[in-house]
Amino acid sequence: MDHLKSLHISDHNSATYMGAGGWCQTATAGVIDSINPANKHRIASIYACNADDYHKLVNNSQEFQKEWRMVPAPKRGEVIRQIGNALRDYKNALGNLVSMEMGKIKQEGDGEVQEMIDVADFAVGQSRMLYGKTMHSERPFHRMYEQWHPLGIVGVISAFNFPVAVWSWNAFIAAIAGNTVIWKPSSKAPLCAVAVQHICNEVTSQLGFPGLFSMFVPGDRSIAETFINDKRIPLISFTGSSATGRHVYQSVASRMGRVLLECSGNNAIIVDASADLKLVVPAIVFGAVGTAGQRCTTTRRLLVNTDIYDELVPHLVNAYQQVTIGDPLDESTLMGPLIDQQALEYFADTVAKAQNVGATILCGGNILNRPGYFAEPTIIAVDQQYDFVRKETFAPILFVQRVGSLDEAIALHNDVPQGLSSAIFTNDLKAAELFLSAKGSDCGIANVNIGTSGAEIGGAFGGEKETGGGRESGSDSWKAYMRRQTNTINWGTELPLAQGIKFDLRTP
Repeated sequence: MDHLKSLHISDHNSATYMGAGGWCQTATAGVIDSINPANKHRIASIYACNADDYHKLVNNSQEFQKEWRMVPAPKRGEVIRQIGNALRDYKNALGNLVSMEMGKIKQEGDGEVQEMIDVADFAVGQSRMLYGKTMHSERPFHRMYEQWHPLGIVGVISAFNFPVAVWSWNAFIAAIAGNTVIWKPSSKAPLCAVAVQHICNEVTSQLGFPGLFSMFVPGDRSIAETFINDKRIPLISFTGSSATGRHVYQSVASRMGRVLLECSGNNAIIVDASADLKLVVPAIVFGAVGTAGQRCTTTRRLLVNTDIYDELVPHLVNAYQQVTIGDPLDESTLMGPLIDQQALEYFADTVAKAQNVGATILCGGNILNRPGYFAEPTIIAVDQQYDFVRKETFAPILFVQRVGSLDEAIALHNDVPQGLSSAIFTNDLKAAELFLSAKGSDCGIANVNIGTSGAEIGGAFGGEKETGGGRESGSDSWKAYMRRQTNTINWGTELPLAQGIKFDLRTP
């Protein structure tokens, strides 16, 4: 537990940081236990946030933002640069905590912290590139341009499966854009959020900006509802299920706020007859088994050309049988546990639905009788896209289906409500280009000869349809955290109107 101490975590931490107001001392709103999913042991407990704490937190963030918005953007970037350096110092300890509390293997836990570091680096560069445009006015002696201003407070709701990285995608970009950030992390992984807040506090307090980042973990769902309905927060960025995302969208839209949604994914890989199996097999296994199938970009469907199906599937089953399941902090482990009992039950229910329609369990399908929430990585052969195939199964289940042509594969690929990540494995240039064309994948991410997981931070991340349409992290996603303003300056001595309108008014 030494790495917990190094991250300033002890039993009964507060789960509320009020920015410049410091850590809240409330101990009457209930206790939230952090459970290690690998053994069901309690790691530590935190005191939850109450309604009074929440409103103080928002007021503090709102007041500090008035100061932060006037800090030059490159100086805001310097704050994020130093946070990135602090994350480098704590990478091993924080990576351990991510693995312990969430259940992803150590390599992935460290990778998640590295992703935060990479986003910090990206944000530093972006702080000098918040570009506006200049344009020519149709009126003489006039200049037109546009500029971007901060929104105010950005609210971030993150999910358990990426307990720290997704927050950073939003928080670091929002911060260099001049916003303060309030974070509601998942109650299934609260210690990771507490640890990150402590790391940020070390930097922001030393630099004189302690109110930049705030967080709360409510003990009452009504406080989360207050958060999404709070008119003081112009943007809510939500990561989670499409069902909850729809509720968030409707609530925020009803108050004319902005939403950035990253919801469910039902990601497929198309394997063309020309595909290189040396690339295909490891990409599928990592995409489907990584994080125990609990990534939004997890590979959930495999559409295999019938000419290569009988060759690929045995290789895939053999590879699955090599996957070591166990303690995520053990370096030999390739797949850790699911997050909780509910996730195990969903896994078992989906397997049962497949068996009820006569689908073939090619491997796996069982819950493991050992401490923790462990299940076998599972491959199920189906002959059509049943309802349970068209839903996002947040578990290590891969559905495999034969297809006779690329057109059929693309049609099946797109015939699901979600639209996050997608991939094709092919050595046929025309097939690759078709998949990337307007007739191809309808997802926000489309890859050729790499899997559906492992997106780089330089590209905007997000998807279409019930995935929500949001974009985070790379490219020009900074625009989501700012408001655009068009400016026109008349530096002449006349007052011509646009579109040639004449408005003669006699003045003294």
